[in-house]
Amino acid sequence: MIPTDNKRPIRSYVIRSGRLTDSQRKALKSHWQDHVIEYETKLIDIDTVFPETGKLIIEIGFGMGDSLLTMAIENPDSNYIGIEVHKPGIGKLLHGITEQKLTNLKIVCHDAKEVMLNCFKAATIDKIQIYFPDPWPKKRHNKRRIIQPDFVELLERRLKQNGLIHLATDWEAYAEHILEVMESFEGLQNYCGDSNYWLQADRPGTKFERRGQELGHGVWDLLFEKC
Repeated sequence: MIPTDNKRPIRSYVIRSGRLTDSQRKALKSHWQDHVIEYETKLIDIDTVFPETGKLIIEIGFGMGDSLLTMAIENPDSNYIGIEVHKPGIGKLLHGITEQKLTNLKIVCHDAKEVMLNCFKAATIDKIQIYFPDPWPKKRHNKRRIIQPDFVELLERRLKQNGLIHLATDWEAYAEHILEVMESFEGLQNYCGDSNYWLQADRPGTKFERRGQELGHGVWDLLFEKC
């Protein structure tokens, strides 16, 4: 009998077959090799990937990439790596990177948990951004939420001293869950004070944020510092 392993990893995402536009398809074909770091179970050589040294900022799940592109343009002295699995968003961001001639923004197309575990040394990242992750609102799906104690522990280990984790969601119940999980770690402190959200968040707006606001959703930002 062939042995089976029922302990498959719980994914925080579902890969949807979104329709690619012509520009996204062209960007994936023409610019993947220049701007996508192929996933391997080994450390990314940051000094080789980026021509200039600077703060290293990782965004997990950048969606269509609009806000990440804006940040890379406005902060040329920082280096950004966006992690995403959805090809339409990757294609759109590749188009933007090429159009803007950016050298401080790269992409990894793979599961973020495995990338964070295998591709970065401890205490090497200045900031981690997770904006509007899937809230998995149904109770039976809550275990799929990316913000869980084991994953936060991994992120905390990858951060430099005084490094930051910035999170945002438009689901209040998920915001409360994030706040509870993050504040349970002694190595992280709420930058805005215990039990507080970041009311004046410094980041560009996102497509998902605007969509949520149109539906009447609030937005909750949280900022934590490694202490």
